[in-house]
Amino acid sequence: MESGWRCRLTSFRIPMLFNSLEFLIFFPVVVALYFATPHRFRWVLLLAASYYFYASWKLEYLLLIIFSTLVDYGAALAMEGARKQAYRKALLALSLCANLGLLFAFKYFNFFNEATREVFDRFNVFYGVPAFDVLLPVGISFYTFQTLSYSIDVYRGRQVPERHLGIFALYVSFFPQLVAGPIERSTRLLPQFFERHGFDSASVTSGLRLMMWGFFKKVVIADRLAIYVNAVYGSPGEYGPGVLLLATYFFAFQIYCDFSGYSDIAIGTARVMGYDLMQNFRRPYFSRSIQEFWGRWHISLSTWFRDYLYIPLGGNRVALWRWYLNLMVVFVISGLWHGANWTFIVWGALHGFYLVFALASGRARDRLWGGAAEDLAISRPALARLREGIAVLTTFHLVLLAWIFFRANSLSDALLIIRNIGGWEGAGAVALGPMSAFHVAVASVSVLVLLGAQFLQSRVDVQELLGQMPVAVRWGAYYALIIAMLAFGQFDETEFIYFQF
Repeated sequence: MESGWRCRLTSFRIPMLFNSLEFLIFFPVVVALYFATPHRFRWVLLLAASYYFYASWKLEYLLLIIFSTLVDYGAALAMEGARKQAYRKALLALSLCANLGLLFAFKYFNFFNEATREVFDRFNVFYGVPAFDVLLPVGISFYTFQTLSYSIDVYRGRQVPERHLGIFALYVSFFPQLVAGPIERSTRLLPQFFERHGFDSASVTSGLRLMMWGFFKKVVIADRLAIYVNAVYGSPGEYGPGVLLLATYFFAFQIYCDFSGYSDIAIGTARVMGYDLMQNFRRPYFSRSIQEFWGRWHISLSTWFRDYLYIPLGGNRVALWRWYLNLMVVFVISGLWHGANWTFIVWGALHGFYLVFALASGRARDRLWGGAAEDLAISRPALARLREGIAVLTTFHLVLLAWIFFRANSLSDALLIIRNIGGWEGAGAVALGPMSAFHVAVASVSVLVLLGAQFLQSRVDVQELLGQMPVAVRWGAYYALIIAMLAFGQFDETEFIYFQF
């Protein structure tokens, strides 16, 4: 039941990654045609480009996104004309069942089918339902949630149904954020397709800068760290605790740079053409609590679960035990959203437990710190800074522990890694890592560069700061980044981790 990480990553062909030669040709051609096309026809160009972008993975799966588009388009229009609330609910149920049915069939059927088979086997009962032998359509979880939010918002009266089928189809399939987000809301993105976007040098420059930073995070940091992480997590029993711990630290920054790098490129790509996509990351590893972490990590998904699952369940407007249960349900489902594997479910449940424990122990921790101030005779400001520093380190390492389950190929591998790192089990035979000292040093320095840039970003707006610099300084920074990518980047067109979700 527990499929390997590398198998999940390579289960489909990806010919047009952001970090591929195909995209480096596709993007400027689309942008040039976009600004050369009259406003009233731009949606045609963008829709054709988006469908071509998605069809380059697998042509047949384009039918799925078209089916989802037509169902939600028709259901929303019918909801607008429905007088009876029961009919509106039935139309919403149609949208939910169609979209979640596709998601279940392609992503979760085999997982639950195998779990059912194991239960039947325990009781020696024959279970003859075969597995569903099909590849996972890339990005299905992202565009499914995007279309669902539209249908729910129309039902709630927060969104007027879109009558222009082509514009709505573009909302569902807009290529910069189609396969890995950000998961946009119709209330933000749909109106932008009706606005006139002329060529704006400031937006183009800002978008290209953000894309360049995203490429740096992907090819220099994430893909180099991936070499080390894949080797160690692929055979965790062969390595000692130091290597396992370093690989875990490396994975924390690999997944962050991989996913936030994708988001930067997506947001930058859209910005070049004048579109504003929502921010998806805000320096999450500087968070002082798990709650703050989820306000900074994959923001489009965490806010989606807040608005469309957590609040409908009652949020915190219920009895205390129910509030905690609501949080656990949301985080477990969030884990399952990431993949049909027990490792993801445990990862989500861990985060849910962290948050519930933090809420339950909040007053006790406040009293403890208040007593520490008196016992140690530390001023309130100094104590606040100390507490904040400890909170950041504690939050990061709690997240790090959960990443072990997220990355491991199986629950047994995850537990083996934890036992070996903790010294509770015999260390592996290989004490050294799978990369040379030089490559480890390059990877480590790149992570330090990232942290330094993020620390600077927390103090000033780096984009604005660069814009105010003399031309020589700006272009010096650009060339330095390009040279770093050419010298230390990994250009083997490694797929983005979140494409599997």
